[in-house]
Amino acid sequence: MLKGFKDFILRGNVIDLAVAVVIGAAFTAIVNAVVSSLITPFISLFFKADSVGGFGPVVTNIYGDEVTFPIGDLISAIISFLAVALVVYFVFVLPTNTFKERVEARKGTPAEEPEEEPAAATEAELLVEIRDLLKSQRDA
Repeated sequence: MLKGFKDFILRGNVIDLAVAVVIGAAFTAIVNAVVSSLITPFISLFFKADSVGGFGPVVTNIYGDEVTFPIGDLISAIISFLAVALVVYFVFVLPTNTFKERVEARKGTPAEEPEEEPAAATEAELLVEIRDLLKSQRDA
């Protein structure tokens, strides 16, 4: 039972996932700082609101009170997600894929899927081939 658990933990993809979670958690602080110090003030240039999350369509409810649908927070979250995805791709995924391709090239095996073997001959094609071989043996 412990051997199975050890094999599971030592798989490359489990360790990669653990590293990704830790890096992502640490990187969140940087992304939040960039969004709050650069992106949020930039959005505030175009929308006059006390907080960026405070702008959006205003609708009067059935009691006569105004209700604001704050889309600023949504925009900030989308920009934050895109920033994280962009950095993760260019800092982690792209270099890792390039490294794997170089390692595969050194081994002499292609990094992509190997070429498929030609399809096996159908039964009719094999029978025709056998007939032709028998005919050529008879003639010889």
